[in-house]
Amino acid sequence: IGIWGGPRKEYAAIKFFLFTLFGSICLLIVMLGLYFFTPEGTGSENTWDMIRLQTEPGIVALFTNGGTCWSFAKVAFWLTLIAFMVKLPAVPFHTWLPDAHVEAPTPISMVLAGVLLKMGGYAMMRITWPFFPAAAQYFWQGAALLGLIAILYGALCTLAQTDWKKLVAYSSISHMGYVMLGLAVLTRTAFDGAYFQMIAHGISSAMMFFLVGVLYDRAHHREINRFGGMWLKWPGFGGWSLVGFFAAMGLPGLCGFIGEILVLLGTFEAANNEVLIAATGAGVAGHAVRVYTFGILAASAVVLTAGYILWMFQRVYMGKPRPEYAEYAAVTRREHFIMGTLGISAIVFGIVPVLVFRITDQTFGGILQVLRMSG
Repeated sequence: IGIWGGPRKEYAAIKFFLFTLFGSICLLIVMLGLYFFTPEGTGSENTWDMIRLQTEPGIVALFTNGGTCWSFAKVAFWLTLIAFMVKLPAVPFHTWLPDAHVEAPTPISMVLAGVLLKMGGYAMMRITWPFFPAAAQYFWQGAALLGLIAILYGALCTLAQTDWKKLVAYSSISHMGYVMLGLAVLTRTAFDGAYFQMIAHGISSAMMFFLVGVLYDRAHHREINRFGGMWLKWPGFGGWSLVGFFAAMGLPGLCGFIGEILVLLGTFEAANNEVLIAATGAGVAGHAVRVYTFGILAASAVVLTAGYILWMFQRVYMGKPRPEYAEYAAVTRREHFIMGTLGISAIVFGIVPVLVFRITDQTFGGILQVLRMSG
């Protein structure tokens, strides 16, 4: 970004670096704390062995509710969560993302959205929740609330954008909010949905950024209101755009639908999660009301997503082609190949999601077993 980016590339790169540095400091504090706290009461040497930290009874007991290091576990849970929220990104640690995406070249935006953001969600699944399961249960409402805020805030900000690339960037914040919500409610369905959402978003967001880049290379601007009629100009480009943007919208039959619906179903299932009820002490009725509130508000964001996708599609692709389009170079075979690869992936994973779940089934079973050790 700092070398090949746009006019404000240095600002975007430095901002990205500072946010990442802040998250790294939070993570370093937790790493040092884990290393020095683990010997207490375990009779073992200091360790960073991730399997032992998650499964060895003597170590696990230290960080459970009532354990000698319970206060540290609560702080460490939030420090690791903040560190990975920067990467996800989630509100309020999201502000680096729109600047980085807008200034980044198209290939870097595709890698950033398709790969880098998923590191945040993966790290939450691999470190934050399994290392501190009791704290994850104790603070589930706070984590779920942050995920919900990201979903709704990201969608509302997306509706307000006139820069096409910034619109796609803010949509990523909203979509990744489902990942955090799915992890927070601690149900198998929601966990599966959160993971699949990362796969689906990696496909649809990379495709959306590529579609924006194809048109930007010809138009040299990204103002949505200055486009129109692109479908009649380039029918093939319009067809692949329909697949990419509708996958992000969560249309059934495309990859974006599977992750979101599983997260929502898993959220409502959490109303009967005895582990969460016991951890928060809110009572069955009070717990159910909170869970249903989270689920209903998260589901309402689907309407906002449909709104900004369809409104954008109508302004960019519908209507009569503009006169300046006559000077635009035709879409190349290489560009069609990239669009086709991502578009076919969106369709295949939307129709056959078992391709993912067959691989993750055993892993998530083990993770949820670890999370319930302190329940």
